[in-house]
Amino acid sequence: MTSSVADSLVGRVIDGRYRIISHLADGGMASVYVAMDARLQREVALKIMRPGLAADDVFVERFRSEARSAARLSHPNVVAVYDQGEDSGDVFLAMELVEGKTLRDVIHEEAPLTARESLAILEPILEALEAAHMSGIIHRDVKPENVIVRRDGEVKVADFGLARAITNQAATSQTGVLLGTVSYLSPEQVERGTADPRSDVYAAGLLLFEMLTGHKAVTGDTPIQIAYKHVHGSIPAPSSVVPGVPPALDALTATATAVEPAERYGSAAAFVVGLRAVRRALTPDELDRRGVPVTVVTPPFAEHAPSGGSETQAFQRVTSDAADGPDGSFDLFESFDAMDPTDATELNEPARAAGVRPVLSGRPVHDDPPEYQRTTALPLRRQPQPGRRPRPWWLVAAVATLLVAGATWWFTAGPGGTTVVPGVVNQTLAVASKAVEQASLRADSREAFSEQVPKGKVMSAQPAAGTEVTKDSTVELVVSKGPERYVVPKLVGTNADAASATLSSLTLSLGDVKQAWSETVPAGTVISQKPAPQTSVKRGTQVALVVSKGREPIPVPNVKGATVDAATAAIKGAGLTVARAADVDSDTVPAGQVISQTPDQGTLFRGGTVTIVVSKGPPVVQVPNVVGSPVSQAEKALTDLGFVVQKDYPFGKLLDIVRVQSIPAGQPAPRGTTIVLTIV
Repeated sequence: MTSSVADSLVGRVIDGRYRIISHLADGGMASVYVAMDARLQREVALKIMRPGLAADDVFVERFRSEARSAARLSHPNVVAVYDQGEDSGDVFLAMELVEGKTLRDVIHEEAPLTARESLAILEPILEALEAAHMSGIIHRDVKPENVIVRRDGEVKVADFGLARAITNQAATSQTGVLLGTVSYLSPEQVERGTADPRSDVYAAGLLLFEMLTGHKAVTGDTPIQIAYKHVHGSIPAPSSVVPGVPPALDALTATATAVEPAERYGSAAAFVVGLRAVRRALTPDELDRRGVPVTVVTPPFAEHAPSGGSETQAFQRVTSDAADGPDGSFDLFESFDAMDPTDATELNEPARAAGVRPVLSGRPVHDDPPEYQRTTALPLRRQPQPGRRPRPWWLVAAVATLLVAGATWWFTAGPGGTTVVPGVVNQTLAVASKAVEQASLRADSREAFSEQVPKGKVMSAQPAAGTEVTKDSTVELVVSKGPERYVVPKLVGTNADAASATLSSLTLSLGDVKQAWSETVPAGTVISQKPAPQTSVKRGTQVALVVSKGREPIPVPNVKGATVDAATAAIKGAGLTVARAADVDSDTVPAGQVISQTPDQGTLFRGGTVTIVVSKGPPVVQVPNVVGSPVSQAEKALTDLGFVVQKDYPFGKLLDIVRVQSIPAGQPAPRGTTIVLTIV
């Protein structure tokens, strides 16, 4: 994007929200502007992609995906991503506006930096990379242009994950951009187009070299030469360029920039551990000594890129095979203008001559707290004694190197080193244990119930992920047993008094207890329960019971004097059974009515029997013949048989003899029947 085009965007409102205030910088991928976010009323850095990239649908889709991933990062040393979008063909990214200088500017103005300054800048860079790696994001384009040193000394890393968005075609079409980024590519990115956290470690090691020396570690006249050197060369020791660099920093740089990924620090966190161990091992003089570079433009390499066909073939493999790698991209681009591989120390002189105040001048650097002060004392150099021949310098250097290397090993890879607890939450126990062991720690596990974490997955780790601990420490993993559930036991048919104890042993509790009559369940025995047996319930669930009161007593109804039908209905209606005894004659109870019942009071259980006696009425008696008998004799004969005698004197008392009886002799009649006697 030309300067005129860039300037023409000043004043324009992007996406109806971002008003461009001024042009900030140009890079191989985009131009960066200072813009005002009208919605939140804050200034942001607005990166607008070059038109060639914005027209590439594959790039735009990858750019959106990677921008969303980068926006999830939240770390003090990461330039925050606020928004991304497209407006009238302009693909943009809204980021945190950081006022300061890029690490490239700092190196140009102040390098070589002291060991203390270099480590103070590198440590927050590694912490930012560690946070990204734990979130599954690989930077892929760590370089000085993507590191900003704020005015207050805070270090910020930008453009996380955006390298994936650049296609091979877009990268290789811009030679200047290619040159700037190839200098920081790891060998596996060059050869296979693949990247993992160790690729970022490699690039961070190159930043350390450049801060200590003022030179790029890998340079060349063409991108082909630079890419070839990454794969077939080796990174020189910083002390070969700046003799004052301590040997421990040479070893630290060599480990971070090993050609084989397996020989590097396995993560940014491990690199931090090594950095701190080296810083503890250095004396204050070694930390604050500012070296003077030797007169050399290109640092020596173990093997230089040959000219001719082999070099061309190597680069052709880079530009063809890399695009077919697992991530489908060739991570070569600059966020700002690509720098020519010029000797950085030569660029420093004009800046210093012009009176430019170095950004690190007077700025406190990240010293270790007191507990991290140097613990391994190095032998002091003895002054040559008269008459004694001084030891060769190389012997002194070799001994010092061995001591520093030994101390570095002890505090890094050795037993005295530290490591970082990996993130293992929501992983299976097997995977988590392996991750812990790979971090040189021991895993111990216990189980606990969880309503949220699935069974068999790790719920928590103690110490927590990201904690720096001594190697071989124990990490306690709490593994989920799944939701805490208990099976409700069968209480029906058991004694109610024992039910509460049974439930308590299963961490359940006795709920509401009701009583009910039961014809089949003995008193004190559980009739029913809720929840039902074999139901799976949570801890402390209450189980309600219905307990039998035994058989229900039923009052016996009084049916004496009632008709047979009415008595039967009353007894059956009460749930009892009717039994009928032999009917009997009754002079007082009419026929068909109940004379008596057994029992006649009290209670019976359901189905109990009530026996009733029904009246047949008065007995039938044959009427005797009393005609012609004296009245007194006739009356006695009839009354003795239970008849009622009524006397009629139609002609007066003449003879006092019975002449007529109303019921003829020999005819049966119920006792109590009235017989009228006619007397003359």
